Amino acid sequence: MFRQLVLARIIEPTSKQDGLRVLAEAGLEAVSYPTLKRHLKTFTPAAFPDQLTHALALRASLGPSSLVLFDVSTLYFETDQADDLRRPGRSKKRRLDPQITVELLTDDAGRPLLGRGVRGQRGRETHHAAGDQRVSGRLPVKNVIVVAGAGMVSEDNMKLLDAAGLGFILGAWMPEIPYCTASWKKYNPGKEYEHGQFFARPWPASPIGQRKDYWYCYRHSADRAHRTLRGIDEQIAKAEKAVAGEIPVKRNRFVKLSGAAKSLNPAAHREDTRPGWHQGLCHELAIRPGLP
Repeated sequence: MFRQLVLARIIEPTSKQDGLRVLAEAGLEAVSYPTLKRHLKTFTPAAFPDQLTHALALRASLGPSSLVLFDVSTLYFETDQADDLRRPGRSKKRRLDPQITVELLTDDAGRPLLGRGVRGQRGRETHHAAGDQRVSGRLPVKNVIVVAGAGMVSEDNMKLLDAAGLGFILGAWMPEIPYCTASWKKYNPGKEYEHGQFFARPWPASPIGQRKDYWYCYRHSADRAHRTLRGIDEQIAKAEKAVAGEIPVKRNRFVKLSGAAKSLNPAAHREDTRPGWHQGLCHELAIRPGLP
């Protein structure tokens, strides 16, 4: 029955009840809907997904050095009634409907290894650490290094990953120019950063054992600097039109509102174009344990 459910979703993603029609059209003898509902509880105990995950991992031939991909997404329901699982939460499309959050882990070819649905009010950054701890516990791997972008990074996540004994490489934007890159500029007056120029800075472990060794690495991207400046120019142009009444005021940090009065926000302009901000520097890595 589980195989039939999977086949029906692959052939035509639809409801469980309508999936029986899909199977019949494919020439398969499907179980009845009451039988399907009666057996669904077979798949809910932890033992079943654990066995399935282990079988999928063996099929994917995970070795000593394997890349796996983890992401989360949301599925909303067209109902006003929330319950223990379906709850309103963060939505890219700003929907207010109850939703669930789906976690999925795949190998580098896109074959699924681990998946589940959880309560919908949690943000993306709260899922990553929990998901990676399950990876290390359910898959036949000894060491896990988490690689994540800014959407999955939070201070609490870093603490959870560290406490779980997992290595991590986290990428994020830098709001300030780091000391090591500022020092290079100081001792190389008149020179500009080169595209791809790389800087690294160790951050030794806390003496009271609260964290392990980190390395912070920075890289300059000329393309990113160009895109950042172009984006600032576009936002300023929109702000000028909004102040002039040519377009409605939406989210724009360069527009200052004081009651019904609208004006440009010079402080935001100075902040976003101050020396170094637009240099395209990216806080590329924070690595544990202390390896450059």
